[in-house]
Amino acid sequence: WDFLILFFCLPVVIFNEITKKRLLGDMSCRIVPFMEVSSLGVTTFSLCALGIDRFHAATSPQASTRPIEQCQSIIAKLAVIWVGSMTLSVPEILLWQLAQDTSPVSGVATEYCTMKPSSRLPESIYSLVLTYQNARMWWYFGCYFCLPVLFTVSCQLVTRRIRGSEKKSDCRGAKHGQCEGHLNCTIIALTVIYGLCTTPENVCNIVVAYMSPDMSKQTLDLLNLINQFFLFFKCSVTPVLLLCLCRPLGQAFMDCCCCCCEGCGPDTTSSESSADSKLKTEMSSSIFFDKPRETPPPLLALGTPC
Repeated sequence: WDFLILFFCLPVVIFNEITKKRLLGDMSCRIVPFMEVSSLGVTTFSLCALGIDRFHAATSPQASTRPIEQCQSIIAKLAVIWVGSMTLSVPEILLWQLAQDTSPVSGVATEYCTMKPSSRLPESIYSLVLTYQNARMWWYFGCYFCLPVLFTVSCQLVTRRIRGSEKKSDCRGAKHGQCEGHLNCTIIALTVIYGLCTTPENVCNIVVAYMSPDMSKQTLDLLNLINQFFLFFKCSVTPVLLLCLCRPLGQAFMDCCCCCCEGCGPDTTSSESSADSKLKTEMSSSIFFDKPRETPPPLLALGTPC
């Protein structure tokens, strides 16, 4: 979803700032806010899911031998996160619309997006969208800022407390403990980046909600532009942070890039098979699940039937 934001929303915003025209017209006024709010939802619920997974890893009676989570289960969780985030963002499509204004200085007509429900909507839907507009500021602050930050902090505190009590009675493998600590640091780093990038938008929303009559349109447009670029910064930093901190994911990405650059040739079959086997062994630590330590098969005795 971060790549979708960068490849679709960023060019639209830059084109609008340069030409003062909306690329794709009224459609971009509805799709861009929908994708941006969906991005906040995807990140929020993903952080909550990762916090639950780390909590289960800490409270599991045999954490070092926890079974691999099935691919269908992971896909189901991702589907719930994506579909839920997109469903909660549907009011953004009905809330925004394209408007035009003429500059008093240059006399050039400019296009901009305004937060105003269309009067052509049915009365019931119009009242729901209007209610969403009035509660949008606090919904942003509660669901897309407080929920992931407080959820991640509470999960980390409970996990540390459980591990602190287990260290006195149980001694786990050093390698497993290092892997768990590395994954917890990854989740904390993702939460810090998300919190820093969404704080200015929440502050601006609260300020604009109570001081918008005293602020000019140019100031409101500037604040909106700053908030959007903080979102673009978050979307560009998050994949890089994951590739750097999550070593199996970074190694898999580098293997894919090397395979695409070198191409498929007769001499690459052995290297691809070795890369696949190396990737399978290196996926022992993942953000979503932990792979158990496999015991080597028993050795068969060699000799004659006698």
